[in-house]
Amino acid sequence: MTDTLHHVSTAKADQLPQVHLPRNDGMDLDLDWVANVQANTSAIERRAATLPGRRSVKKTHQAAWLAKAITLIDLTTLAGDDTPGRVRRLCAKARQPVRADILDALGLPAITTGAVCVYHDMIETAVDALQGTNIPVAAVSTGFPAGLSPFHLRVKEIEESVAAGAAEIDIVISRRHVLTGNWQALYDEMRTFRAACGEAHVKAILATGELGTLRNVAKASLICMMAGADFIKTSTGKESVNATLPVSLTMIRAIRAFEARTGFKVGYKPAGGISKAKDSLVYLSLMKEELGNRWLQPDLFRFGASSLLGDIERQLEHHVTGAYSASYRHGIG
Repeated sequence: MTDTLHHVSTAKADQLPQVHLPRNDGMDLDLDWVANVQANTSAIERRAATLPGRRSVKKTHQAAWLAKAITLIDLTTLAGDDTPGRVRRLCAKARQPVRADILDALGLPAITTGAVCVYHDMIETAVDALQGTNIPVAAVSTGFPAGLSPFHLRVKEIEESVAAGAAEIDIVISRRHVLTGNWQALYDEMRTFRAACGEAHVKAILATGELGTLRNVAKASLICMMAGADFIKTSTGKESVNATLPVSLTMIRAIRAFEARTGFKVGYKPAGGISKAKDSLVYLSLMKEELGNRWLQPDLFRFGASSLLGDIERQLEHHVTGAYSASYRHGIG
């Protein structure tokens, strides 16, 4: 980990060279594989409990990691009172997530967030506000967050969002298919959503806090990848329990197993409840240890977050000045 941090800091946070990855085409549903999926909950929880204390990065290395984390954020607003003005302000923050004087003091180049994530009605506003950048617009879809609207409307919502300019679609699965073990129905649903996305990449939100067990999380992860998900994502952010380290460990090991079997790399997105800079460091170390450096790039890893960016910027300013500023000085909403 230290070697990677040194590389990032001395290279002024330039991203590692990316090789264009073939998109996950999915595979036929393999129910034998699904039936054999296991999740040792006590072992997973023990491993997860050690993560926050096992890796500690300080000073320049920490600043480099935090700058990296910013480039992996899907900067998100999913509120009922969203307005075009709020979305434009969010997009301005995505374009310049850290004040220029802080970046200059750190010797870092300009960076942007990984994406901006909004509801369908705000897609055109976000696309317009992000013109001239490479920042994609992601849209939540398929009856987000519950996913209980009529199926044909959920498919149509995807198509409408892609037509409006969304480059990424965050869909929600039907939790009942997991809870009843109806894996064929989950597979067929995900395949239909994937087809409706066309060239837009699809992130499958599992709503893991509502799936009951880590074994169900592992099986749902595998099914969604079999059906062609480009990313698997923990949560909508609206559940009572969102991203956790045990869930993350379960999902990324499913990603590792899927790559070993098929050769396709699938991305991972923890979302909900990740609001502190120190949390982002734990997730980055987890990804590095379990999947390797390639998963530290925005085409394979994202944070679904909003307040996380403000805390990271505050920590970077502390690194430069030695003092903590008031959190309201780093507002993003």
